[in-house]
Amino acid sequence: MKEKLFQSTLIVSAMTFLSRILGFVRDIVIARFFGAGVGADVFFVAFKIPNFLRRLFAEGAFSQAFIPVMAEFKERGEQDLRSLIAATSGTLFGILFFITLIGVFAAPVIITIFAPGFVDEPDKMALAAKLLAITFPYLLFVSLTALCGAILNSFGKFAVPAFTPVFLNLSLIGAAIWLAPLMETPVTALAWGVFIGGIVQLLFQLPFLQRIGSLPKPRWGWRDEGVQKILKLMLPAMFGVSVAQINLLLDTLLASFLVTGSISWLYYSDRLVEFPLGVFGIALATVILPNLSKKHASASGIAFSNTLDWGLRWVFLIGTPAMLGLFLLAEPLLLALFQYGAFSTEDAHQAARSLMAYSIGLLPFIFIKVLAPGYFARQDTKTPVRIGIIAMVANMGLNIVLMLYLAHVGLALATALSAMLNAFLLYHGLRKAAIYQPNPGWLGFYLRLIAANGLLVLFLITLNPDISSWQQATAWQRSQWLAMLIGGGAFSYFLILFALGIRLSSLLKPKT
Repeated sequence: MKEKLFQSTLIVSAMTFLSRILGFVRDIVIARFFGAGVGADVFFVAFKIPNFLRRLFAEGAFSQAFIPVMAEFKERGEQDLRSLIAATSGTLFGILFFITLIGVFAAPVIITIFAPGFVDEPDKMALAAKLLAITFPYLLFVSLTALCGAILNSFGKFAVPAFTPVFLNLSLIGAAIWLAPLMETPVTALAWGVFIGGIVQLLFQLPFLQRIGSLPKPRWGWRDEGVQKILKLMLPAMFGVSVAQINLLLDTLLASFLVTGSISWLYYSDRLVEFPLGVFGIALATVILPNLSKKHASASGIAFSNTLDWGLRWVFLIGTPAMLGLFLLAEPLLLALFQYGAFSTEDAHQAARSLMAYSIGLLPFIFIKVLAPGYFARQDTKTPVRIGIIAMVANMGLNIVLMLYLAHVGLALATALSAMLNAFLLYHGLRKAAIYQPNPGWLGFYLRLIAANGLLVLFLITLNPDISSWQQATAWQRSQWLAMLIGGGAFSYFLILFALGIRLSSLLKPKT
């Protein structure tokens, strides 16, 4: 068992890193062919809606509710576990199939709700509804994929679910390069890429479930004890764990009233924030929830607190330099990755402004991924929901005020500030209930982090070329500069931590 938690996190991070790199390639291809114009704005809305619902039904509420219940049923025996998987998969399929039918046939109405700014532009509205009708079934496929992934994660098979998103990226890249030129409306190819990617992701995981003897044999089981328990945990969790995604969706809704390109600028900046969040934050959350669930089931309160403490230290260790790097290198990153073809230097500049705002919320975003499982593993969904409501109301108010002065940048800043509030309240709740008790050594840890990150900032500011140089540089030069800044900065950061006495080996596993 030694170092197993860290090794699992490392595996998930490595697989997720591969997926995110391909995600960048996907976004580079989309930016090159579609830029930040009408077609791109419309596709991002049509993709974001089922993607948002995926976060609610799949990675968000469902996984947070299913994994603790599954841990409980595993203690009862193999027969009870098989029955739970069968009933859950059949019920989930039935519900989502019905929702998908509604989504396909009511696409124009849904677009009106989520992007009301399109209503005054009939062509834009019609195209958005058409694309949404194609992308909406992705919700069904990817939610079933998430069920399969949750089962595999519960059995300690983390690599396959983490690798699965690679297929969506490959599907979108192929659609943009080869399918788009064949279609009357090229951006429609991206919608079909989402549809195909969802199917492939689901099919990929089935053989691995067969190997561990947990391939679902779906049956309708609405009244089953386990399904009812999952539903009771899931319904409030749908809101609580997905507040960040709801806030991002509100950004899209309000951005539909802003100038064309605003939705795309927010999308590309959000994608860059999602990289460290996905590679580390979601990977850490994926591993920590099953472990917290086991410790709660075995009534090991000290080990539960130690696991949270371990997770929070890693958040600070990795999340802080990532946040500073995104803020200081916002425009160079956008220029180096996306400013080719139809994506202009002005697009890069505008996206960089919102990236700087989003980056302020990176640490809180990751904290939420670690702190929320502290509640869900204990089958407490009410507290995160209450906190989520507070954060969302704050975000809505900040959105309206800041958008008036900062346009799309204000929307990004409001999301970051509401994430800070959400993370603080989650942390305060765990401390107040004495569920989490910080281990000794935090003050020294903080001081070393401040020194290491201060020198990292100095390194990036000193060696970063001016923006005009970035704009005039070739793709090869931009890549070299970026590699030097990121690679050199990371090396310097960890070297300084080592010199200050922080040994990563001491953080490989939580205290027992």
